Amino acid sequence: MSEPVIEIDVLSGIGEIAPEDWDACACPEATAGDRPIDPFTTWRFLNSLEVSGSVGPGTGWVPRHLAARMDGKIIAVAPLYAKGHSQGEYVFDHGWAHAYERAGRSYYPKLQIAVPFTPATGRRLLTLPGFEETGRTALLQGAVRLTAAHRLSSLHVTFCTETEARAAEQLGLMHRLSEQFHWENRGYGDFTAFLADLSSRKRKNIRRERAAVQKFGGTIHELTGDMIESSHWDAFWQFYQDTGERKWGMPYLTRAFFEEAHASLRHDILLVLAERGGRYVAGALNFIGRDALYGRYWGCVEDHPFLHFELCYYRAIDYAIRNGLSQVEAGAQGPHKLARGYLPVACHSLHWFAEPAMRNAVNRYLDGERQAVGEEIALLTEYGPFRNAGDGTHER
Repeated sequence: MSEPVIEIDVLSGIGEIAPEDWDACACPEATAGDRPIDPFTTWRFLNSLEVSGSVGPGTGWVPRHLAARMDGKIIAVAPLYAKGHSQGEYVFDHGWAHAYERAGRSYYPKLQIAVPFTPATGRRLLTLPGFEETGRTALLQGAVRLTAAHRLSSLHVTFCTETEARAAEQLGLMHRLSEQFHWENRGYGDFTAFLADLSSRKRKNIRRERAAVQKFGGTIHELTGDMIESSHWDAFWQFYQDTGERKWGMPYLTRAFFEEAHASLRHDILLVLAERGGRYVAGALNFIGRDALYGRYWGCVEDHPFLHFELCYYRAIDYAIRNGLSQVEAGAQGPHKLARGYLPVACHSLHWFAEPAMRNAVNRYLDGERQAVGEEIALLTEYGPFRNAGDGTHER
């Protein structure tokens, strides 16, 4: 019997595929109306990015999504973009781009399977249940062929799962490790129980910070679903612009994205706002997954001691405990999170280069980097903030 033929379609926008066909692969766990594992690869999230102009022509993120068909049926999809720069990725490859430039070659455009502006681990090679191996292989082989056919420098898959990374290694892609800090729910009944699990010094520090926040002279609101109103997005847009201009030079998301998010994603959102003197002065935006809370953006128009930690970290932990979520992913960077109960975890990405010499050089680099990242994660975990960290015989 001949092998089934799999055809790969390249889509210039998420609107070229029916939401139910995409989501059957992206979040099959949600087909019965349940919450998806995470909202970031859902049709509604990716569509919000596109229709708001946050990605598309002129942004450096041009959609080239993949859909794999077998006997006319879509069995796998992937959010793929032609990238004109390396911004908004959080897996840094500027050194590789500079190496191409020094060699007189063009690094951009490149292809990237990713969720734009979203350093949250999740499936990137999205398959119908039962087609995991077949679908992943078809998507990766199709993406590599597309890269080679258009004579592009490289293909990248960022913030994929470890399972996807191991499978892709067998197909010749290179595996990269990076590091984030996540909070884990160890069955805590409340925030006080979480504090009791910390070393005395860390516990006292968090209590001191939270007590200081109580003196900022205002009220903190936690909003989700229909509790969120247009005025809340007006305030948060100010916070987001301030952070975007300081960190990236300009905001990645447009104002229209937040309108789209309100229309189709508000039940996936937790918005934590600080109000003082009749106006909102700071806020943190989180997305809610089936078993995790994902911290995404923070901003403020007034500076108050420790308000950032309260809105972004402590309120996220408290919400996760109250709602039975197993973890909080607090986004990229931030070793300071370690002192606040967040532990280092490995994040995975995949890379393929058309140029053999570059492929060999990057492979050697990644070998050393993986070892260094693994050693750092082990060391930071050993000397973490918990009473039973390390050998359990000392308290810090």
